[in-house]
Amino acid sequence: MSLVHLSHFCSHLQNATRARLGQTSVPSMNQLLLIALILQSSGLISSVTRGDLHGPDETYTPTTQANVATRRLWLGLKYYDNQPVMSRLKMVSKPTKRVYMGVAGLKELVMGRDAEYVAGLEPGEVLVVSTDRGIMEARQAVERLMGGQLLCRVS
Repeated sequence: MSLVHLSHFCSHLQNATRARLGQTSVPSMNQLLLIALILQSSGLISSVTRGDLHGPDETYTPTTQANVATRRLWLGLKYYDNQPVMSRLKMVSKPTKRVYMGVAGLKELVMGRDAEYVAGLEPGEVLVVSTDRGIMEARQAVERLMGGQLLCRVS
C-alpha cells in the first residue's frame, strides 16, 4: 500500500471532521476500504458506502474499466455533543521511515505501554497494522500472533 495515499486519506478525514461534514468521499481503493471498515467497526465512523463523484449509490453499481476513475468511497462521519468522534488521525509509518513491530511490541502497545519509540495506545484509540494476512487493527493482530507495519493511529 502506498503510504502517500494513506496520508492523504488521514489528512482528508481530519479536515472533514474539523469542517463538521456529515459525509465525505475518498478514492475507491481496496486498502482504504479495509481501513474505513476497521474505523466503522471501532465506532469512529457511521457508514461506508460506494458511490461516484456525485454521491453514494442508491442501487448496486459494479466497478468496471469504464467507470473505475469515477468510483469513490463515501464515509459517514460521527459526532457526539457537537464534537467529532474521530478527532485525531496520525501516521506512524511515513514514506521515508517505515515502522515495523513484532507481536511482543504490539502487545505492549495494546496494553498502553510504550514499545521502542512508539507511544502506547490510549483508551478508545485504534492502531491500524498491515500484516501478511492483510490490514487489521492492532488488537486483532495480537490475538492472531502477528506483527507487521504500523500504518496509522486514530482517536
